[in-house]
Amino acid sequence: MGVTVLSWPSDSELDKIRKIVAEMAGVAVDVVRIVVSPYRICPLGAHIDHQGGTVSAMTVDKGIILGFVPSGDPQVLLKSGQFSGQVSFRVDQIQLPKHIDKSNGNTLEECKWGSYAKGALYALQRGGNHLKQGIIGFICGTKGLDSSGLSSSAAVGVAYLLALESANNLNISPTENIEYDRLIENEYLGLKNGILDQSAILLSSYGCLTFMDCKTKKHKLIHPPKLEMEKKSETKIPYKILLAFSGLKQALTTNPGYNRRVSECREAAKILLKASGKEVEPILSNVEQEEYEAHKSKLEPDLARRAEHYFSENMRVIKGLEAWGSGNFEEFGKLISASGLSSIQNYECGCEPLIQLYEILIRTPGVYGARFSGAGFRGCCVAFVKAEYAEEASLFVKKEYLKVQPHLASYLNQETSVVICDAGDCARII
Repeated sequence: MGVTVLSWPSDSELDKIRKIVAEMAGVAVDVVRIVVSPYRICPLGAHIDHQGGTVSAMTVDKGIILGFVPSGDPQVLLKSGQFSGQVSFRVDQIQLPKHIDKSNGNTLEECKWGSYAKGALYALQRGGNHLKQGIIGFICGTKGLDSSGLSSSAAVGVAYLLALESANNLNISPTENIEYDRLIENEYLGLKNGILDQSAILLSSYGCLTFMDCKTKKHKLIHPPKLEMEKKSETKIPYKILLAFSGLKQALTTNPGYNRRVSECREAAKILLKASGKEVEPILSNVEQEEYEAHKSKLEPDLARRAEHYFSENMRVIKGLEAWGSGNFEEFGKLISASGLSSIQNYECGCEPLIQLYEILIRTPGVYGARFSGAGFRGCCVAFVKAEYAEEASLFVKKEYLKVQPHLASYLNQETSVVICDAGDCARII
């Protein structure tokens, strides 16, 4: 295969960060190390990871960059491109989960952004690692993409893990780091999310679709066919990824929450499993397709819709992997749009601006398919588009969204309201 040329991060971005860290630490620019931790999208597999379903993911060429040098002592000193203030702590101090550690009661907003760095230390300590070396670092994310439904929090956690490990010469596998990032989110910060995000960020490979079974935790990379890549010195990929932003930063509280949907899925599983005479954990992945078909009439309408979303989405993931592996992007796109529709009709998530954005994208010239990125209560929609149509599609979406949501569209920076991305690679130190 030809040479893979990644557009992000650019040399100028890297040079800028190296200079900032060199100045902070009083060292030469060439000793500064860089962690690149990309954002992720989940084309198929919406809302079924918590039921042990199958999901697909890939990273984009946008995300978190953390420049750092080992500090030479246990002290950590961090500055951010997004937030003011600085964060400092020592790696030889035992970290406790935030909800337990009352001494961490610093209410200054600018220093709350250090939670993920302290969480990374907590996770490494929980794993039995004794760190002696801190870091001096500067972290920043792609402008305009924070709070966007692209898992920036997992990307930040992974970046700090890789930096602290590098400074302390720890050799940690991606699988171990998935678990460490889960500890940051679930134990240190008390968030109830799964491992899809950090798995995508740590396991993805450029141009591949990462397939993951959330029940067994097994994963594999699905390579697209070589297309005409052999003939060129560069790998040419025939699609672009569009991120279209709604202008909603906060989830709308009028929508039923994430946790209620999880409970409804478990309730549906309980009824189906009981009818099938099985006594196992009530999650939908423990129900066979035939058992679902035989007993779905026993579910009340709301639970029936949740179960229908799970089983149809699981099927879409399997079909999507086949389509991707054979280079059939038309079919892959149709499955993404069908996933978006099921999220609206069966899973009943989303809110008016995101649903309107989804509807605009699926009628945009050159778009293969689209759906919400995340639950659709805020943030953005993601679409796959023919590469040659990307610019035209971007302008079309901006114009049409302004017609239906003039108020929200007025908050958006026109340069970043629709972002054209390429596929990314995994988190790494460069």
